[in-house]
Amino acid sequence: MEKVALIPEIVGTPGPGVVLYGEDHELTEDQLQACGFFVPHYMGPRPNLHLMAQMPNLEICQLLTAGFEHAMTYLPQGATLCNAKGVHDASTSELAIGLILASLRGIDDAARDMTSGTWSHRPHPSLADRRVLVIGTGGVGRAIHDRLLPFEVAIRMMARTSRDGIATPEQLPVLLPQCDIVVIAVPLNDSTLHLVDSAFLSQMRDGALLVNVSRGAVADTEAMLAEAGRLRFALDVTDPEPLPPDHPLWSLPGVLITPHLGGNTTAFIPRATRLVSEQVARWQASAEIGCVVHEG
Repeated sequence: MEKVALIPEIVGTPGPGVVLYGEDHELTEDQLQACGFFVPHYMGPRPNLHLMAQMPNLEICQLLTAGFEHAMTYLPQGATLCNAKGVHDASTSELAIGLILASLRGIDDAARDMTSGTWSHRPHPSLADRRVLVIGTGGVGRAIHDRLLPFEVAIRMMARTSRDGIATPEQLPVLLPQCDIVVIAVPLNDSTLHLVDSAFLSQMRDGALLVNVSRGAVADTEAMLAEAGRLRFALDVTDPEPLPPDHPLWSLPGVLITPHLGGNTTAFIPRATRLVSEQVARWQASAEIGCVVHEG
């Protein structure tokens, strides 16, 4: 049986051994049987990771997200899992900067005031001269760092392991009280689950801003609820997600929420298409695959 690559049409290009499918496309049993390289939907209305259970010849699952924890449950034994490293760096870092600016400068409050025609002129903190801690030195974290530089801020970076100029979690008790803004850009795993907990938040200075563009469960929601008012929060991800309409996070002061918009921009498709094309070519040539997060 000749193996094929099953790829969503929004990020795929036609070619030998490639089957493109749409959101409403029902894959046939023959296609599932022949699938050796699978790209699931990206945050679409019809999640299809479960189809991997019907792919006995699957070798590679190429995700369109940087996060991969949601796919591990469905990954068949022996299959390799790859994430979309680099695809979302530009979009997610843009949003992180936007959330910081909107929260600091009161843009969210001004947008709400527009509904009542209220002119509320008052001073706000600038991004210039703020002290920023970016937790996570992957592609998104580095992109956030680079985009912050022109704003005349003092930036510290933190990662799990010690490197030249990079802080480690052991330094949080010293760093958190010094920082005006803390940006979370880490993957969700056992070591980062509820990284932002009550102890973490209690060490942040009054009025500081926490920005989360990683995964909702990296931050303990109950801990954030307890600190809302003393601290500010700008969240593109939440736990639970989607956030229920009656959840208290929606209405707390100093909380800005966007509905997981980080990577979903026009920048996504060309970068995802390029990655998928490169990965399929490597797979078809039996060459080394990139972006591996779980080896089959």
